[in-house]
Amino acid sequence: MPTSEEPRWLDAEEWRAWRNFIAGQALLLGRLGRELQDAHDLAFADYEILVRLSEKSDHRQRMTSLAEEVVASKSRLSHQVARLEAQGLVRREVCDSDGRGVFAVLTPEGFSRLEKAAPDHLRGVREHFVDLLDEDERRVMGDVFERIVAKLRP
Repeated sequence: MPTSEEPRWLDAEEWRAWRNFIAGQALLLGRLGRELQDAHDLAFADYEILVRLSEKSDHRQRMTSLAEEVVASKSRLSHQVARLEAQGLVRREVCDSDGRGVFAVLTPEGFSRLEKAAPDHLRGVREHFVDLLDEDERRVMGDVFERIVAKLRP
């Protein structure tokens, strides 16, 4: 919907922040993804699914809720879970209480794979991100992205 208002152009510092964010997050996620793929044959998005399931007390989560947490469409998550199922890392179970819901469940093989990958991934997260920031910068980044997530998450 076009508006007659003039756009609020970014000044030099705003452009710098925006462009470095775009490049930095792409480079960071690309590096972390390559490290997971090379060392553990896991895609970054698949690793995130395994992590989210491992954090649940019974290692299971409704697919709709999991899709929201990993910021994926239901269709995309379904394809990812199918790929993880084919590797024996996750299985699907129908919800007994309503018969419509589907759970993604972390298998023992999936948990084992996650345990092997986690130390290397965390080392990369520290090396390429956390250790580059001081305590104040980590707090500010956490606050900023918490606000962004709260504003944009449905």
